[in-house]
Amino acid sequence: MLAPPRRILAGILAATAAGTAAQVAHAAPAPPTVPAEIAVAEGNKPFLVGHAVGVQIYTCATVAGGFAWSSATPRADLYDDRGTVIVKHFGGPSWQAKDGSTVIGRRLRGVTVDTTAIPWLLLESASTIPGPDGDRLTDTTFIQRIATAGGLTPAPDQCNAATAGTAREIPYTADYVFWKAISA
Repeated sequence: MLAPPRRILAGILAATAAGTAAQVAHAAPAPPTVPAEIAVAEGNKPFLVGHAVGVQIYTCATVAGGFAWSSATPRADLYDDRGTVIVKHFGGPSWQAKDGSTVIGRRLRGVTVDTTAIPWLLLESASTIPGPDGDRLTDTTFIQRIATAGGLTPAPDQCNAATAGTAREIPYTADYVFWKAISA
């Protein structure tokens, strides 16, 4: 049987270890290493990272002088590190968390890191909407799209009179890092 001082010491050590584990579990994500073109300004910190799996949707359109693929419209699920869907990504570009809160982004800058994948981006929050069950995304100031794979526009010769009006869904993956002001 432990003597009372030993039990107290064991309790203190157990409580400290549990507290440290809880702090690590709730720690903010580390800022990613990115090219300077898409770095987030001082005064902001990352608060959420989602690992996206989805498609970039391109539509073959008739344009003056021929045909061209439209800008991409995304459709993706963002997963946390445990594999749980935490955010839906769709046109706008928009992101909606499980609580219904939404952020609509505006592209600031992009950089091609891998020529076989869509660019990495820096977007700013153009607007946010609280959800019926919370406000997880309402403090978002910036969103980074990084670590992309796939999603490139189809070849120009695949958009022609025979394919006009059709859409192509090109698979992609990426990480999205959501940022908020340090005071938020």
